[in-house]
Order: sequence, then C-alpha cells, then structure tokens
Amino acid sequence: MSDKKHLTTSGIEIKDLYTTAKSSEEVPGQYPFTRGIQKDMYRGRLWTMRQYAGFSTAEESNKRYHYLLAQGTMGLSVAFDLPTQIGYDSDHDMAEGEVGKVGVAIDSLKDIEILFEGIELKNITTSMTINATASILLAMYIALAKKQGADLKEISGTIQNDILKEYAARGTYIYPPKPSMRIITDIFEYCSKEVPKWNTISISGYHIREAGSTAVQELAFTLANGKAYLNAALDKGLDINVFAKRLSFFFNCHNNFFEEIAKFRAARRMWAHITKSLGATDPKAMMLRFHTQTGGSTLTAQQPLNNVIRVSNQAMAAVLGGTQSLHTNGYDEALSLPTEAAAKIALRTQQVIAFESGVTDTVDPLAGSYFVESLTDEIESVALAYIDKIDAMGGSVNAIENGYIQQEIANASYQYQKEVEQGERVIVGVNKFTQEKEGITDVLNIDESIRVIQTDKLDKLKAERDNEAVKLALTNLTAAAKSERNLMPFILSAVEEYATLGEIADCMRNVFGEY
Repeated sequence: MSDKKHLTTSGIEIKDLYTTAKSSEEVPGQYPFTRGIQKDMYRGRLWTMRQYAGFSTAEESNKRYHYLLAQGTMGLSVAFDLPTQIGYDSDHDMAEGEVGKVGVAIDSLKDIEILFEGIELKNITTSMTINATASILLAMYIALAKKQGADLKEISGTIQNDILKEYAARGTYIYPPKPSMRIITDIFEYCSKEVPKWNTISISGYHIREAGSTAVQELAFTLANGKAYLNAALDKGLDINVFAKRLSFFFNCHNNFFEEIAKFRAARRMWAHITKSLGATDPKAMMLRFHTQTGGSTLTAQQPLNNVIRVSNQAMAAVLGGTQSLHTNGYDEALSLPTEAAAKIALRTQQVIAFESGVTDTVDPLAGSYFVESLTDEIESVALAYIDKIDAMGGSVNAIENGYIQQEIANASYQYQKEVEQGERVIVGVNKFTQEKEGITDVLNIDESIRVIQTDKLDKLKAERDNEAVKLALTNLTAAAKSERNLMPFILSAVEEYATLGEIADCMRNVFGEY
C-alpha cells in the first residue's frame, strides 16, 4: 500500500477506506437541513437554471437575455461592468477602458428600461451581481417594475449586496465598512416592508474561492460574514425570523467532487446552528438557500474544450450537494466573455444532468456514504475552528479590518500555485498532457466604442430630464445620508427622476468618504 498522503484542496487527509460514519437520523426538509431544505428536493422542483450574462450595452445584453430565455433558461443573472460596480458613470475618467467589458454598462434607469425591454419582471426572477451600488441598481429595478405595473409585493430576485467579501477578496467597494453595513441594513429594512419576496443579500463565498481560498475557508469566511450581517440586522431591531428568510448564499464549485458535495451539506447544518443560536425559531429562517456557479478560476486557456468536462463535473457536484440555483460557465471564459455557442453548451450541461442522469430522482443520494458523511463532519469541524477564531476577534468586520481573512486567502492561494508549479497538483493540459497551442478563434471582443455610445446616451438624458427635480432629489439624499433615516426611499426618488448612478453614488461618497 502506498504511503503517499491524499489530501483534499483544504488539506483534509483522505483515508484509503471508510468503513463507518456517524449514524444520522436526519431527514431532508427538517432542521438542521444537512440533507436538503425541501423534503422532496428536485422531485418537487428542479433548481433554477440561471445563466450569468451581461456585456457591452443594455441593447446587446437584452438580445442575449431573449436568446437564453428562448433556450430554456429559467431566470436571469445580470453581470455589470466595472464602472457600474464602483459607482462611476461611463463618461467618468475612471471608466476609461472598462465600459461594457466584464458586464453591461448601466448609467441610469433609462439603461435598465432597455436591458429588460420585452421582459415582464413579474414573470421572472433576476439575480444581480452587484455590491457597493446594490442599493442603486435595486432601486432602478423597483422603478422599472412600478412602470410595468407589477405588484412590488410579488416581484422576486436577488441582489448580491455582500460588501464584506469585497474588502476580503474582490475589491469593488466604495465606502468604508461601517457606512457600507448601514446601507445594507437599510436595504434589509426597506425590502422587508416594500418588496418582501426579494432576497436582499446573497452572501458570497464564490469570490473568496476565486481569490485562492480553500473549500473550507470559503465555507468558514462566508458563514462568518453571514453572521456579521445577522448581528447588524439584529442591532437595527429587525426580527431574525423575518429577515433571515430573505438571506441567500452564493457558493463556488471546484473540481474536487466529494469535497464540494460535503461542503454544501456542512454549510446547511452549520447555518442552521448559527441562526438558531442567534434566536431564530422559524425553520425557514434557519434554512441555507444557495446559488452555485462553477469555478471560473479552474478554467484553462490551454485546451479550452477540456473546460466542458470540468464544468460538467462541478455542476454534478452542485446538484448532488443540493443547490437551489446554478450557473454553468462557458468553456471559453478563460479567453473572453462567453460566446453564444459556449453559453448554450453550458446551459445544455445543466439540462442533461436534470433530465438524463437520474440524479434528481431521489433526495440527497449520497447520504449514508461512509466517505461523504465523514467528510461532511470533518469540513464542518475545520470550518468551525475558523469561525471561532473570527468570533474571538470580534467578528468578520474586525477580522477584515485587521487583514486576517485576506492573509489566510493569500497563503492558501500561494500554496496552491506552488503545488501546480511543482507538479504536485495535476492540471490537465497545463502541467501534464500538454500540447502545442490549439486555437479557439471564435472569442467575444468588446469594442472601445461602447464608451462613446454610453456617453452620447448620458448627454441626451441630461438634456431631456428635469434637472431641477434631479437636483432636489440628490439634495434630499445627501441630507438623509447625514441623518439616521433609511436611504432607500431617497435613492428610489433620485432614480425615478433619472439621476445617474454616478451622481447618486457621489452623494454618498461626499458624506461617507471612500475606503
């Protein structure tokens, strides 16, 4: 027998044989939800197949949305460009070279109207990957729903709105942590009354993992951030049994098949214990509902068609782990934004798993596996040790301000890269089974002219809108930011007068400062 140790990506040692596991009487749909949040899971309803898309202008992205909906996508997921994410209009100096590149450029309510043209918001759910400017984009979505005559009590979707992981891993923050947390709790409070079916935060491990964390760190840091949001909402006097039902999570799924499945099972159990310890009594407030995206950083520019297999493997792990919603990456994403052909095969991957594989026929089919149950327990135990350490520092905000979480991610990333470079970790087509570069020539290029188009639209907007009404709305927003009042009604008023994203973000920059 070989003496070589086999470790998961989190450094958990894998035994050569598992002959026992802790016996569990748990059933799906009941606390602590290890086996799934619904008693019948995918027999009752499949996960939402939600393809992430957005590029160039609102007009171009609108065409892609209609294409995806025609192909069988069940929900939309909007990618925004970098200037939109950090509160700059397309004509700002800081936006140069970035307009429409990694997502769609949104400068005002006018762009949102174009983005969803021909799409009834009451009939779909929309996920928006937006954080620092989440309050503004949500206000634009609400304003459009009102214009369409939708019942705001019925519209549903998700904003990511998870600023803590931006400081730790991703970098698209604007304001310092404490005012950012104030904006987030304002959104919680506003939506609980006005848009009760909206998921007001998607606490995201995805970007923590993309920054180089291990699976266990992704789990621990995400749930620690979740705990910080719960405490912030409790401090504002909100009822945990109401607002915890509107929290959702967003996880990554990488290549280590069983580790990923065990991570998702452990996540549900841990979150149930965390919410209960903070006073939740309603089972729905203790359920961890999550969206999964396959691992962008696992995709290779070398032999890109190998990514089809990686994505299939990751998607299957997410389904076996009990995800509520899934995005599968395009095979060409290490090279560019996905082409239509790559987006279609990514969606077909989910459809083949759903309708041809048989894995949806029974709930939590891997439950009772000696290996999966043991690994679930081990992942939980190592992740809890991290959370205890963060709690001892005073929670996630302090741990981020002290640089602890960032340093742990950096160390894990360095270790992983070292293993790849030394050949201890095999990446097919990169450090083993390599070949001369083979070309995928059909990549999606975004033209620099997008900025000119957006700037022209902004000039036209500013000439046609009621600028006195805009000025008044922005003055009121600035005053509200200096007070304790909830900011959402003021942001919505500004949006409805066609104030731009940059103008609204600047009001808050002037009061809160930049981080």
